[in-house]
Amino acid sequence: MGFSAQSFNARFWSLIGATFLGFLGIGTVLPGLAPHIRHDLGGSDQTVGFVIGIFSFVALAARFLSGPLADRRGRKITIILGLASCGLAGGAYLLPLGIAGAYLGRILQGFGEACLYTGAAAWAVELGGIHRGAQALGYLSSGIWGGISAGPMVGQWLGSFQHAAMFQLTAAALALALLSQVVEDYTPAPHAPRKAWIPRRLIAPGVSVGLVNVHYPVIAGFLILHLAKNGNSGPAAFTAYALLILLSRFFLGGLPDRMPPAITFYGGLAAMAVGLIVLAAAPAPPVAIGAAALLGLGFSFPWSSVAGTVLRQTPEGERGSVVGLLSAFYDLFVGVSSFAAGAVAGHFGYAAAFVMAAFAIGAAALAGRAVFFARPAQQAEVEQSYLVSQMRV
Repeated sequence: MGFSAQSFNARFWSLIGATFLGFLGIGTVLPGLAPHIRHDLGGSDQTVGFVIGIFSFVALAARFLSGPLADRRGRKITIILGLASCGLAGGAYLLPLGIAGAYLGRILQGFGEACLYTGAAAWAVELGGIHRGAQALGYLSSGIWGGISAGPMVGQWLGSFQHAAMFQLTAAALALALLSQVVEDYTPAPHAPRKAWIPRRLIAPGVSVGLVNVHYPVIAGFLILHLAKNGNSGPAAFTAYALLILLSRFFLGGLPDRMPPAITFYGGLAAMAVGLIVLAAAPAPPVAIGAAALLGLGFSFPWSSVAGTVLRQTPEGERGSVVGLLSAFYDLFVGVSSFAAGAVAGHFGYAAAFVMAAFAIGAAALAGRAVFFARPAQQAEVEQSYLVSQMRV
């Protein structure tokens, strides 16, 4: 059975559109936030770091709330809460609260992003069909990546941080209007009390997802600086990296549904490792751009391969929590690796940070063995958990 974009219905694409608008608003304020804090509000460089960084910690904590909310109250209400919080973030930036307004905006934005993504991912998989969950996640990721990528350009075009904040509020309102037309069929099921914050079966998938994303702070923070000494190809390389992620997640996102997801997972890791090792050598511009494109291509597959596999083994009433927990691993590893990459680059040079990211890819490959090649006892445990949950329903 072949999968195509045309086989997804209008409700699915309305969800993708609403998610795109939400993340477009989030991305629009990013380029002007630091200058706004530094020059308009008189904050220090340290204040800039704290204001920007609080987003990740709030988003991490909110993952543990947004998942159960999506399972027990519904995907749509979770997304509505996320979009409303993102809209309020835009409003908070406009209030005459000084630095406190900037903190409030980032806190609301972190909470909003967590709810928006968790609800959207769980709902997208169900609207598209669990048998093509990877493709649904690929389309959703394209909408998110497209919104975050286009947002800074919109922010620059608007010309001021205040206009960007107003646009974020407006984009969230438009997304809410679009989402209001989407009917939700999900019926929450009774839930037994959770025995642990993180179920044991999600540790290996979460760690593998987290390790795959260790490279992102390295690329975002040091790619341009690292390549400046040899042809200054950093901006073009980053564009190639981002463009390949966007295109491959849209056009090739269904591959983990059509073939064993272990193949797309390990194939993606191999491409990422090669790309990182080549970039570590700071090669000539054509090679650097090609390596960055290869890195972006490889990065497009591990998340959907892991998430699609885990969600197929998860009862419908627990998928929101699973998405939230897997996303929490992403937040945790990106946050920790941001500090680690800075320390490694400061002591050993930029190239060492890329090597560190390549080692993380190797560790992700080891963690992935427990996801795709689980022992029979582990598989039986998953199946037993599924049957018990179905009996509760």
